Amino acid sequence: MTEASVSDELAAAIRTIPDYPAPGVLFRDITTLLGNAKAFRRAVDALVQPWAGSKIDQIAGIEARGFILGGAVAHQLSAGFVPIRKAGKLPYKTVSMSYSLEYGLDEIEIHKDAIAPGQKVILVDDLIATGGTAEASINLLRSVGADIVAACFIIDLPDLGGRAKIEAQGVPVRTLVEFPGH
Repeated sequence: MTEASVSDELAAAIRTIPDYPAPGVLFRDITTLLGNAKAFRRAVDALVQPWAGSKIDQIAGIEARGFILGGAVAHQLSAGFVPIRKAGKLPYKTVSMSYSLEYGLDEIEIHKDAIAPGQKVILVDDLIATGGTAEASINLLRSVGADIVAACFIIDLPDLGGRAKIEAQGVPVRTLVEFPGH
């Protein structure tokens, strides 16, 4: 199956909800893709494919949909899984990173011992929009010595510039579907 046909199949499995969470926004809901066994399998296989047979130590998934995808990717690559969570959600000693959002500040964290220096890590989430959370996640992972191999997302909203922001940090980006607009 070609990349274009996989992209078309996955795009068809994603529900679009107009005017959510605000008027004029087209929300791309992957819960319909996750509920479609064939589309979910295709998405995970497509995210994994470039690294099949490579030594990847950890998959870092951004809360919350990145946990679902990241867990499946970690399983396929025989890698560990590291949850990147909002502040205050992890029970052990943590390392955190604050970052700006359109409406204020947010903070994410990982366990202090989740990644050993030099480990090869792939960052996974469902969507790249403005790139703020992904950029903060990369900075957080690098602060503990991670070697970021790539950042992978099902959806890219290219008009919002997140992909370019991540690539400017020297991290290759893999996406499976592009939707213009927001």
